[in-house]
Amino acid sequence: YALDDLGRLEEAIASYDKALEIKPDLHEAWNNRGYALDDLGRLEEAIASYDKALEIKPDLHEAWNNRGNALGNLGRLEEAIASYDKALEIKPDFHEAWDNRGSALGNLGRLEEAIASYDKALEIKPDLHEAWNNRGNALGNLGRLEEAIASYDKALEIKPDFHEAWDNRGSAMINLGRCEEALASCDKALELKPDYHAAFYNKACCYGLQSQIDQAIQNLQQAINLNPDEYREMAKTDSDFDSIRSDTRFQALIQG
Repeated sequence: YALDDLGRLEEAIASYDKALEIKPDLHEAWNNRGYALDDLGRLEEAIASYDKALEIKPDLHEAWNNRGNALGNLGRLEEAIASYDKALEIKPDFHEAWDNRGSALGNLGRLEEAIASYDKALEIKPDLHEAWNNRGNALGNLGRLEEAIASYDKALEIKPDFHEAWDNRGSAMINLGRCEEALASCDKALELKPDYHAAFYNKACCYGLQSQIDQAIQNLQQAINLNPDEYREMAKTDSDFDSIRSDTRFQALIQG
């Protein structure tokens, strides 16, 4: 546990392995070992470790939840949801599993179900800022932008330094055509995390919509510097840049 908290994950796994050599049915060690493997990105091994914990203790709700997270990170979303459902069958007030289940449903495009899952998490734990933010994303994807902003505002009321929520709020404002408010929201995200590439991209979109070419180019350059592949591709087809698309600087940026 101590090694894990220090980020010394390989050593932590070796220590869990030693515990399991002595007591092979120590379900906590199998679960914790899975968690460390998960943090190392060794997801298949993590799932095998969670499965071992659950073989020993089938009602270990944390292991079902952790297993769902690993499956979700592998893109096996239906299996992830089944795992979260198992955790919630054992512990119906497990707010983390409701939130995680919502994310998996959202990634499958099942947005109404995702919102219902986030609402359940927030019914149990009203100050779960991640769930308010995730709920906002699902509402935004449904085009319910005012409700999305209200959800982001709730997340920020709980955690004012939550840079992702500031940026997501800005993105919703852009889609409503409220560019000045969007810029202020993105600037807040960048004040909290100066290298947050998504906020630079959203600022570029705002300036593009306003035909402020220099500022659009400058912010898009920042976003591309931080994450070249993603933002070059996005900018190629993003209608927010239609008014500056013929500018040679913009063309040079998206061509790399």
